[in-house]
Amino acid sequence: MNAASLPAGPDVGDTPAMPADAVEVGRVMGAWGIKGGIKVKPFAADPQALFASKRWFVQPPETPGPRGPKAALLPTLLKVLSAKEQGDGVVATAHELPDRNAAEALQGARIFVSRASFPTPDEGEFYWVDLIGLAVFNRQGVALGDVVGLIETGPHCVLRIQPAEAAAPEVLIPFVDAYVDSVDLPGRRIAVDWDAEDAA
Repeated sequence: MNAASLPAGPDVGDTPAMPADAVEVGRVMGAWGIKGGIKVKPFAADPQALFASKRWFVQPPETPGPRGPKAALLPTLLKVLSAKEQGDGVVATAHELPDRNAAEALQGARIFVSRASFPTPDEGEFYWVDLIGLAVFNRQGVALGDVVGLIETGPHCVLRIQPAEAAAPEVLIPFVDAYVDSVDLPGRRIAVDWDAEDAA
């Protein structure tokens, strides 16, 4: 079980409105080069989500610092001209960023992509965004909690599960076949081979 690969999608439409299904996929680390390029840090080890569309929607940081980008000055949409992996990030150029000054103004900005642009994953592959919020049950039918996030460890991902009791600690279950029996996206449910006592 792993994350699906996302090839580059087509650029469609010109409206800058944030889509209802927008998914945050990365953050601008700073300018790249002298011609308006930016470097983006993907939120997943696999940066392919940034290649799912040539339309990147932009939002300011949740808590902008004194040197962070001003919301009023940020473009709401970047029409990506090129994007490629470089080191631990993705470097890209966009129509709205004509020079380095424009690129530097985006440092710290959040990048979103429409979920509808993601292609259908292969059998046994799932997008992280689709797993968030699913209820997790073990083989005895005991509810362990809901998925609140995932951790990328390198070899595999780990599910972060928050029990119903708010004060209870998170349960961490490796997202591998040895522990995950099935994922039912329509039913919003994940079945796992995990002892409830281990979740206590």
